Amino acid sequence: MKILLILAGVAVPAAIAADARAETDVFRKCSACHSVAEPVNRVGPHLSGVVGRPAAAVEDYAGYSKAMKEAGAQGVVWDETTLSAYLAAPKTMIPKTRMAFSGLKSQQEIADVIAYLKANGSR
Repeated sequence: MKILLILAGVAVPAAIAADARAETDVFRKCSACHSVAEPVNRVGPHLSGVVGRPAAAVEDYAGYSKAMKEAGAQGVVWDETTLSAYLAAPKTMIPKTRMAFSGLKSQQEIADVIAYLKANGSR
């Protein structure tokens, strides 16, 4: 399977500043399936330390799709650019991912979630 990693034109513009209150509000869309502050898996893997981590790298999470495992094997790393593309359209970037979420609709929401992950996801 080929992972579609189309990042041109999807990166969050540097001019978008994250809003601390909005970060928390936007992450609520993710929190039903993912935790950040603690490395506890839910329906999806925990996102503690996700920024800079390779795809499908949470060792104690058994629910990765074959597509996500292949993305990790192909060297996909969750940096800001890759997260921006994935959060905008998960199934476009990694077809056949198990993540049911269709994506965040605005670049501001994407910037806020990435800022939240960076601020709250360190171990």
